Amino acid sequence: MDTAGLSRSRLKRLHSVLSGYVERKEIPGMVALVSHNNDVHVEVLGTMAFDNPKSIKRDTIFRIASLTKVITAVAALILVEDCKIRLDDSIEPWLPELANRRVLKSISSSLDDTVPALQAITLRDLLTYRMGFGSIMAMPDTYPIQKFIREYRIGGDGPMLPTQQLGMDEWLQKLGSLPLIAQPGKCWMYQVSGDVLGALISRISGKSLGMFMRERIFDPLGMKDTAFYVPPEKIDRLPAFYFLNPQTNKLDFFDDIKKSAWSSEPQFESGGGGLVSTIDDYFAFCRMMLNKGRYGNEQMLSRATVELMTSDQLMPEQRKGSEVFFGTHSSWGLGFAVDIARKEIYHNPDRFGWTGGFGTTGYIDPREEMIGILFTQRMMDSPEPPKVFTDFWTLAYEAME
Repeated sequence: MDTAGLSRSRLKRLHSVLSGYVERKEIPGMVALVSHNNDVHVEVLGTMAFDNPKSIKRDTIFRIASLTKVITAVAALILVEDCKIRLDDSIEPWLPELANRRVLKSISSSLDDTVPALQAITLRDLLTYRMGFGSIMAMPDTYPIQKFIREYRIGGDGPMLPTQQLGMDEWLQKLGSLPLIAQPGKCWMYQVSGDVLGALISRISGKSLGMFMRERIFDPLGMKDTAFYVPPEKIDRLPAFYFLNPQTNKLDFFDDIKKSAWSSEPQFESGGGGLVSTIDDYFAFCRMMLNKGRYGNEQMLSRATVELMTSDQLMPEQRKGSEVFFGTHSSWGLGFAVDIARKEIYHNPDRFGWTGGFGTTGYIDPREEMIGILFTQRMMDSPEPPKVFTDFWTLAYEAME
């Protein structure tokens, strides 16, 4: 019998379609969750690796990549509500490495062809990813600054393993030695703002980013398996992670569980993409956001703060050039993507969340009282990611009564 939340017959279709990706060996395994009006359905499919018969379980620990960004944004807004910093405060008192910025005259300029920044970078700039530095969506070495981003391991030119990252202080010094690509506040640029935001939280709180998140987010929400690395007693719950090798057109290891880069504490806890988590841990976080900052008896954020975070904060001209991320249906709030128009079945205005490049996605739809989460460990390969993600969202919305 169908319930008031999710249609059982349509959930069977969800199971059938997702299972097909495992059976065709496009993905070794996955965990998916759909919640509508407190009716929760979870699919647990496949194995920990193509060559490992051990089954994926509901408590499997996934590298959640850029889903880290939304948790980092919540951590920053907790500091705002603590009155430790304000949205339009300069970050320079805490991150002097990023003071007195200079800006390239154009993206094709040499590193000494610059003008002064017109304003300091603010917390709002970091949360809206308008600090003036980030991923350049062009072929490697199209522009002079790309070489330095890669050599300095800044992280704006593609995914890195935690073992490849610099320590936080050295990373900030390297970043501060480069000019900005655009004036602060001018345009949205991906990735680097999230890592700067994590460093800012650490400096303001006087704690590591992981410790601050543990005390203020993970412990209150019962997120016992969310962290920046997987300790030895849990490492058998971490699946293999694959990417599509463009030379062989086959799936190869990006991170093998036998020698995982997530098996030890990183030098730099990346606020832009470093966390691991489970489906139930991340569901607890999403429920808190759906409930306007409240989880059980815990009011983690005020309703006003959550509504601000999940409302569109960009002008159309600030999104220009980022259509690969936003298309015509989405924009950005304070750390979250926010749908602003319908393009697909699942693009409901006010829906918010994000997708991680390591094969994870999580969105919250307050109009429908709906949460959807899909965790895989298959990289979102370009130019076209696996269709499991669009199929999941289509089927999740179909399943709602």
